[in-house]
Amino acid sequence: MRVMGVDPGLTRCGLGAVEGRPGAPLSLVAVGVVRTGSDEDLGTRLVGIEAGIERWLDEIRPDAVAVERVFAQHNVRTVMGTAQAAGIAVLCAARRGLPVALHTPSEVKAAVTGSGTADKKQVGTMITRLLRLAEMPKPADAADALALAICHIWRGGAQHRLAEAMARAGKGR
Repeated sequence: MRVMGVDPGLTRCGLGAVEGRPGAPLSLVAVGVVRTGSDEDLGTRLVGIEAGIERWLDEIRPDAVAVERVFAQHNVRTVMGTAQAAGIAVLCAARRGLPVALHTPSEVKAAVTGSGTADKKQVGTMITRLLRLAEMPKPADAADALALAICHIWRGGAQHRLAEAMARAGKGR
């Protein structure tokens, strides 16, 4: 399974793709960041993020897309920008008929490090080990996108199958 992870943000939108399956070694496909200027207007920034994500989807051809679920923060402006970038990622994937999963930051941290309260350095260190990389991916947004992809490979498939089984069971009544 090839999964593209998206760590949404207006200034830096982390993108990472990983290939693998539960219980087998994972491999890095690509990692990077789409950047937009903080001096640009919102519409221009969203178009830039969309273009970057579309380019990645064309090149990577993932089986699924995992996006960080936006959670409430103290800074409403940051939350809004993150949510808007996340919406662009979901839209781009849905337009292509790709399954999209939303994972919370603590879920991703727990999947990758074993602790839902791990810090960015711990996540980066585990990503480096799991993908057998020479160095930690930078910036942190790129490493977080890889963590999202890994989380989905390890947890998302089982969650999707469980949801499908529950839906089938509900329809059979």
